[in-house]
Amino acid sequence: MFVPFITPREPPDRLLRRKGGGGGGRGGSSGSNGKGSSGKGSGISSGSKGSSGSSSKTSPSISSGGQKISSKSYGAGGGTPAMIPAGQLFWGRMAGGGMRNQVFGTRMYGSGYPGVMGAGVAGRGFPFYFWPVVWGTAAGIGTAAYLHNDEIFQVLDRPGGVMAVAAYQSSNNSSAFRIISDNATVDALISDISSNCSSYFDAAGSSTSPSEYNGYPVPEQVIQYYRASSVVLTLDGYNNSAVYAGEGAADSPIPSNTDMALLNCLNQTIGLAVPLSSGAIHFRLPVSYLSLVGLFYVLQNVLPLF
Repeated sequence: MFVPFITPREPPDRLLRRKGGGGGGRGGSSGSNGKGSSGKGSGISSGSKGSSGSSSKTSPSISSGGQKISSKSYGAGGGTPAMIPAGQLFWGRMAGGGMRNQVFGTRMYGSGYPGVMGAGVAGRGFPFYFWPVVWGTAAGIGTAAYLHNDEIFQVLDRPGGVMAVAAYQSSNNSSAFRIISDNATVDALISDISSNCSSYFDAAGSSTSPSEYNGYPVPEQVIQYYRASSVVLTLDGYNNSAVYAGEGAADSPIPSNTDMALLNCLNQTIGLAVPLSSGAIHFRLPVSYLSLVGLFYVLQNVLPLF
């Protein structure tokens, strides 16, 4: 069993599917502390109670690069990455290919990208199709530039819908956790968390449906990023000074009075159940580009016959 800050951390490739019912199987740990690579985590352990089932469930489809893409809770992800075509938002960037065992990031914004290191998300592709969360004015005055991302913040039609939040109040103490992501992802996670973690949170003080994100919580409260920084788990009252320090700064420790049972259940459920898309996606070229292709064919192959 992993004890934060005492026993060695386990790598995220230990991620396993939870078994339905009963005393839960061991799940993935998020790995290392602080501003590390996207393959490492923040030292939050696994070990929540058994879930009521972990078969793949189809979540609402999302729109990415002009295509409708289905996603599944507990799905494996994967597939072949494809380039977003000209005429679509973020054309020229790669989308897709992210797998379940790559969803864990760290407490650093910009983590959770398969094979990519470093803070920030500007100019990056979308390995899980979903866009990273954006902090905007929530990042505060004088914060590190990597927290600001105007290229995505200005776009309203995010895959999965607007940024939303769900809250979970511990049934044992004052610990309060929040999940931020797109509306479809938060809605799917609420269902899975209710199945897996209901014995740990106070139903009266916890979400049953997503609420639109209004600027709270803020970046320094993040204790884990997932899925290319498109999903965030935060802890009320936590203040991570590393957010505003240079890259490589050590994360502030999680408060000792935190309800680790609820935290670990939330962390494991998000890692195992967050919706992923799989299979190769063939982006359609805009009609205008198809017309140009047809015209080029005529000029090259038909006109010389006359």
